[in-house]
Amino acid sequence: MRLSILPLVLALSACSFTPVLEKPDAPVPVSYPSVVAQQEQASAAEIGWVAMFGDPRLQQLIDLALKNNRDLRLATLNVEAVQAEYRIGRAARLPSVEAGLGGARERALDPTSGQGPSTQNRVDVQLGVTAFELDLWGRVRSMSEAAFARYLASDEGRRAARISLIASVADAYIAQRLATEQLELARQTLRSWTEQLDLAQQLYRARQSSRLDLAQVRSQVSRAQADAEARARDLQRSHNALFQLVGAASPPSSLPKPLPLQRQPVLTRLPAGLPSTLLLYRPDIRQAEQNLKAANADIGAARAAFLPRISLTATAGFASPSMRGLFGSEHRVWSFAPQITQPLFDGGRLRAELRLSELRKSSAIAEYERAIQVAFREVADGLAGTATYARQIAAQEEIVAEETKRAELSEQRYRAGIDGRLELLDAQRQLYAARQELLDLRRDEFGNAIALYKALGGGQFRDEAREQGASTLPGMP
Repeated sequence: MRLSILPLVLALSACSFTPVLEKPDAPVPVSYPSVVAQQEQASAAEIGWVAMFGDPRLQQLIDLALKNNRDLRLATLNVEAVQAEYRIGRAARLPSVEAGLGGARERALDPTSGQGPSTQNRVDVQLGVTAFELDLWGRVRSMSEAAFARYLASDEGRRAARISLIASVADAYIAQRLATEQLELARQTLRSWTEQLDLAQQLYRARQSSRLDLAQVRSQVSRAQADAEARARDLQRSHNALFQLVGAASPPSSLPKPLPLQRQPVLTRLPAGLPSTLLLYRPDIRQAEQNLKAANADIGAARAAFLPRISLTATAGFASPSMRGLFGSEHRVWSFAPQITQPLFDGGRLRAELRLSELRKSSAIAEYERAIQVAFREVADGLAGTATYARQIAAQEEIVAEETKRAELSEQRYRAGIDGRLELLDAQRQLYAARQELLDLRRDEFGNAIALYKALGGGQFRDEAREQGASTLPGMP
């Protein structure tokens, strides 16, 4: 058989039983419900994470995490594994050509005369195609398309893991800054109240105050000690969480000094764009879309499995009793062995496989729709936080200012003998609680901004210069 007919054989693979994929409409409104949502094409997904998180220490921690984090490394290895599987499947669409060189020497009776044994030699060289399936119905091609879609889905999963890692590092870093400042505030308060305890003990020994006053101060100091211990525990846990994400046991000595929580340069007002842009920027939505394409291609392969399969085995080469003259025209040999198989009875296996592929497609559609709905809700929640946190923090700052004045006036009235210690202790407790709540609110505002940035698909680019130079689909670094 001449090898020149192989292109013709490949050209016969033109049919396909894969159904036309019709993606469902996005099951979300055309606009976000929050008044702060800017209905424009710009989206925070186009903002590089360096611009989003301006603290140099946090930037270096994110860089370290992207290099060292084990979860991201596993996601990358999974992409490479699925890519190898796709290449294996793609290879099935092409004939496997093999070359062979062999020889044999045997002693046997002459097959024609039946006379005494004789020694025979045989040397052969051949080039052949073994069991190559003619993909007339598109079964192999559908399987290859499904494998390619799963490869793309795994790559989108890697991008989603990368975005999640960046957001998690930023969130853990802000949590660490919160725990640090809350511990400092708790210790400052404890020192101040300890000084008041010393004074109360002196007054009690001088019989100028009652034991009730002393017990109240001791109780407040004990509460402050307990709170300081809790804050120290929170700081250690936040430290552990952060450096597990970074992939390091301890912070490198070269890291810049951290900025205070109040001065953290985190963008808190982000452009949301339109809900339709989520389909472009969210890797998890694109991952669900590729899984839907793979499930759709599986249906084509399951349908084609009902039809006959044609496979070809062909070899061509030379055979001779000796190496001398092996490649002469009189020693040319060839074989051609086509085979056709048609499933007749399999106990319903093929029908069950087709039904299974159809059910998996229905599940993939539901997963795709759910991914869109989850993305919309996450963005809507983030926008709701953007609309309220700034006003809430401003109100809490006023509360802190008023509680500070109240504590100062209460101390003056106590020293003047107008109020008792109970009123002073209550004012101090209220001021301490207001300051701690203000720190919590600032951390929540940053956490809301980080969550919104992640929900919009942000974190796919390191900086805006890289994003502006990207010529592929958003999120394809």
